[in-house]
Amino acid sequence: MESSSLCLCLLFLTVYSADAFLHYEVARCVFNSSELNDIELIYSKYHKKKEYARFSSSVGHYVGYTEYGVKNAERWNNDPSVLSSMRAQKETYCKPNIDNDYSNFLSKSVQPRVRVQSLATSGGHHPSMLVCSVYDFYPKTIKVSWLRDQKEVSSDVTSTAEMEDGDWYYQIHSHLEYTPRSGEKISCKVEHASLKEPLITDWDPSMPESEKNKIAIGASGLSLGLVLSLAGFIYYKRKARGQSSLNWFCPVLSRRFLSVCGSGSRSYSGSQQLRFQFCS
Repeated sequence: MESSSLCLCLLFLTVYSADAFLHYEVARCVFNSSELNDIELIYSKYHKKKEYARFSSSVGHYVGYTEYGVKNAERWNNDPSVLSSMRAQKETYCKPNIDNDYSNFLSKSVQPRVRVQSLATSGGHHPSMLVCSVYDFYPKTIKVSWLRDQKEVSSDVTSTAEMEDGDWYYQIHSHLEYTPRSGEKISCKVEHASLKEPLITDWDPSMPESEKNKIAIGASGLSLGLVLSLAGFIYYKRKARGQSSLNWFCPVLSRRFLSVCGSGSRSYSGSQQLRFQFCS
């Protein structure tokens, strides 16, 4: 993939009052490789936030943007030592810093992680929508496209810009509105500097594994609840039936004996005796 232009900035501040920055200078190195031919030095001078003069290595001299800037640009351009010094900074300042950046992080790359899933639509011309989410890639430049039966789709596609995660990684999301056709294959195609060839991820219309797991967990919980409820019901019925079979105090009275459901005996005055036994 083609690399985009990158930029290094160096800020020089000169204070002329205690209240604000009235004058400052910014040096920028714009590049898309570490070769000198692909590097441009841009040195800008500002007064009260307005650029009044600029030196560009691609132009080779100063250009003024205000009356004050034009006068100073003419003076600097007539001084060979000033121009020579500025032209040399492309090699003496930009090149070493760019080489350092390339060796430490610009030459590094991290492959993206891709996920394709279906989304609920909120109106629109098509009944269905897919989103291709690309996570954790570096560097920033990336291309995401859609394929329907291996043919690239350009209509009904919307994409976000590359978004920073705050940890040097990026993410991007691309949406495809479509009308399903029987037997077709829809894929998300990702092209990135970390990939030797495009990464193609097919959309699987079957239920996602996460949804299957949720259903399995729910079914297991329901089954366990039914088993516990049935066990409690059986226990309750058995306990209720056992209590009703006990004949508490079934008295049989006679002139000399009193038989009662229970166990044991107890004497009373005279010749009468209370006997009781538990009825089985």
